[in-house]
Amino acid sequence: MKNLKPALLALEDGRAFRGRSWGAEGEACGEMVFNTSMSGYQEVLTDPSYAGQIVCMTYPLIGNYGVNRADEESSHPWVEGFVVREASRVASSWRAEETLGEYLKRWNIVAIEGIDTRALVRHIRDKGAMRACISTIDLDEKSLVEKARSSPAMENRELASVVTCKEPYEVPAVGEQKFHVVCYDFGVKMNSLRELAAMGCRTTVVPASTPASEVLAMNADGLFLSNGPGDPASMNEVVEEIKNLTQSGVPTFGICFGHQLLGRAFGGSTYKLRFGHRGGNQPVKDLHKNSVEITSHNHGFAVKANSLPPEIEVTHINLNDNCVEGMRHRTLPIISVQYHPEAAPGPHDAEHHFRRFIELMEQARVASS
Repeated sequence: MKNLKPALLALEDGRAFRGRSWGAEGEACGEMVFNTSMSGYQEVLTDPSYAGQIVCMTYPLIGNYGVNRADEESSHPWVEGFVVREASRVASSWRAEETLGEYLKRWNIVAIEGIDTRALVRHIRDKGAMRACISTIDLDEKSLVEKARSSPAMENRELASVVTCKEPYEVPAVGEQKFHVVCYDFGVKMNSLRELAAMGCRTTVVPASTPASEVLAMNADGLFLSNGPGDPASMNEVVEEIKNLTQSGVPTFGICFGHQLLGRAFGGSTYKLRFGHRGGNQPVKDLHKNSVEITSHNHGFAVKANSLPPEIEVTHINLNDNCVEGMRHRTLPIISVQYHPEAAPGPHDAEHHFRRFIELMEQARVASS
């Protein structure tokens, strides 16, 4: 502990926290957000939806089971920086391949520990998510605050082009192939593709900029719109392509960012939440079943309910703030949820939404035969 270098976290409103460096040395700026999950820190780090953000984990001890390649949601971490109360130096799991500290250094992720994360999270809850900067080289509070203020804001920021795949690729079905799905990669997590594969779907993953005409030419059974980072209001060209696809009648399933883009394609609007939903413990009410799911979330924007046209039905709401968590088209085979039904490591209450998507493709196949 004595050999750890000092580190500083500064927020754009002037609040600063001093702690210790335990990742890579250097400096990183991004939107300061927090995640309330007790486990799954590696999934958080490698979720492309966190691009452009510094993540604080509210659980006080992070890193105790290490990291491994099997739990990665993409090829590398996407967070700008990482903040914890206490970083475990010991990886107590037979699955561990290296410690979290070693992993962060290998991927050049700046991290800080030893700060009062409760105070930081309460500040964000009171003031809202804001820009921040972590540094191990500039320990002057005024200087680092100015760097935070000069970093890009998340509003109107387009990040899907940063995280999307460069070329299309295929993920084969597990066992017999039942359907062919095209996935728009706005920052797709590996577990979404695993879920589709396990249900007999061969998935063609395409870049976020792929024209609707190219997707329609693939004659797929279904369309999957993935999660991703950034402000959906910055994606006007993609929204137009999605609008063309929805009019084709192809069964469509959107999650998180894909849900927001569908909302805009339907003519609705989106807005920035004060501090967002990030964690594995969000209560969502299914308005059809009158039941509640505990769900995994990672989003800072939401669809405005009263902006949606009459043909769109809100199917799920968040019980904490009543924001839209799910919707469906009343006549077309299109569904979406704001949260993560592919949640890894969990919870798995919402996994059934993938089966809803399969049912839509089955119904479309029967109708066309």
